[in-house]
Amino acid sequence: MTSAIITLCVGPDQRLFAAHEDVLCHSPFFQAACRGQFFESTSKRIDLPDEEPEIFSSVLEYLYKGDYYPRLEFDKRRNQWQLEDGDAGARAAAESTVHHNAVGGMVLKDTVIYCTAEKYALPELKRLALRKQGLQSGVQCSTILSSARYAYAHTPDSDSKLRAHYLALIVRSRATFKRSGTMQMEMELGGRLFFDLFVAMSNHIDDVANAKSPR
Repeated sequence: MTSAIITLCVGPDQRLFAAHEDVLCHSPFFQAACRGQFFESTSKRIDLPDEEPEIFSSVLEYLYKGDYYPRLEFDKRRNQWQLEDGDAGARAAAESTVHHNAVGGMVLKDTVIYCTAEKYALPELKRLALRKQGLQSGVQCSTILSSARYAYAHTPDSDSKLRAHYLALIVRSRATFKRSGTMQMEMELGGRLFFDLFVAMSNHIDDVANAKSPR
């Protein structure tokens, strides 16, 4: 903790954060910035106007502590992973989403963190965010769909893990989505998400048919 202090100016409102250079440089993205690619060496400041302060705060927490709130905990009694304060369902649900300025609405926080980790080349943070995402429940259809669109827009085609999570989630919850007017509007917009969803649903139907066919 003896390295230089870097000021980070985040979001359209220019919220200020401070972090040690050595900590930031765990990310190749910030390592390049601190070496002068687009870094103002005289002021030791990095501008991140497109980031959401709440998301960047979680990324910074991860860089210092190896996790971000709510932390991941292993319940030995149940032999399963859970989020801290896991019994506080309403509170957890409220804190699982974030208003994203670029989207103009709510998206799942873990999805945005996953995509930010992709940008900053932090693979362990991606794995952590994906595992936490899988523990979320009670999310509205509209939020799932906006988050799925965000995931498709901010991950490369070569990275299928987060996309596959959403496809599986929609297939499992197809009865709810079938009744959703939001789903109909989203499908009319089209895009890669719904082609992949069509393939996933077709594969699911084939798997069900094969399971029921006589041996």
